[in-house]
Amino acid sequence: MAALTEEQSILKDQATSWVEAELPVQKFRDFRNSNSDGGFDPKAWSAMVDMGWTGILVPETFGGSDLGYLTFGVILEQLGRQLCASPLFASAYVGASAINLGGNDDQKQRWLPGIVDGSEILTLAVDEQPRHQRNAIACKASASDGGFLLSGAKTFVPEGMSATTFVVAARTDEGVIELFLVPANADGVSRTQMDTVDKRDHARVMLTNVAVSSEAHLAGMPSGELYEHVLNRACAGVAMEMLGVGCYSFEMTLDYLKTRKQFGKVIGSFQALGHRAAELYSAQEMARSCAEAGVIAIDKGADDQAAMSALSKAKTGEFLFDMSNQLIQIHGGIGMTDDFDAGLYLKRARALEALYGNQALHRDRYATLLGF
Repeated sequence: MAALTEEQSILKDQATSWVEAELPVQKFRDFRNSNSDGGFDPKAWSAMVDMGWTGILVPETFGGSDLGYLTFGVILEQLGRQLCASPLFASAYVGASAINLGGNDDQKQRWLPGIVDGSEILTLAVDEQPRHQRNAIACKASASDGGFLLSGAKTFVPEGMSATTFVVAARTDEGVIELFLVPANADGVSRTQMDTVDKRDHARVMLTNVAVSSEAHLAGMPSGELYEHVLNRACAGVAMEMLGVGCYSFEMTLDYLKTRKQFGKVIGSFQALGHRAAELYSAQEMARSCAEAGVIAIDKGADDQAAMSALSKAKTGEFLFDMSNQLIQIHGGIGMTDDFDAGLYLKRARALEALYGNQALHRDRYATLLGF
């Protein structure tokens, strides 16, 4: 486990207490069953803004606290434990990262304060295929009248129906993948809700000759580098949320092993199930080490941060896949019912595994980055 500063420890305790009291998984279940418009509870989102979570990655100059990626990761882990639905990751983590890395001073002044106060919700629009393929970007950004015309289709866009601005990955006339800020209400932009297994806010986004000015182009890094850096950060952040989902799944399973009785004994006393729990605990601790290493590498500006983000997504993906399966298997028939929370964790696990690439993709990416 990473050594946290006093400030990080305080934030972790705050997040743990608040999430358990205000956004337990039952709140997500109730919200899902209500068929409410929007992908999150506005009151909970307002509370996150008030607690300063939306400014963790934003420099103090623009109203944030600039506490770094490990600090944000600690928050994401706690949100993952209770399946909390909010635009915090999409906007204040990924969106803020894109602006911080690629924005000029005017763009930062325009967007970062809005991210901090919650009035702007940004989200990264990348995927165009059923499965994430980092370089399979057909969306075009053609130079036009001093600006750009964007045309293409995006799918599986997180917080896609709630977002006020899309950070769109598009290929320029030179064939380079760049990022562009596109208002959700711009002419030529349309979006439709996707019915995903985890019942979160995902959308398909169509861009048809969307005209944007040169100020929409995040051009603060050499050609193509911004796209890679933002995706690396996104993967490391998803890994921290996945860690939270997996750890809470393990705790639910362990509690069940200690209380469920068969043949007059608690089932945790059976050697086969005890061995299974020990293996899952070992995998959990390995996943924690890798997930925390991913965000720490970003904070340090390490040369291997791309490899570490791939490793973090791969190892947490492996752990979460196995853990969510065992969560259902060990609970037996009750684990298959919607009345029990296990199914909700399994469904969220599958969605997170797919987001920005599954464990197989990132294992291959990690090996490639290491020269194999």
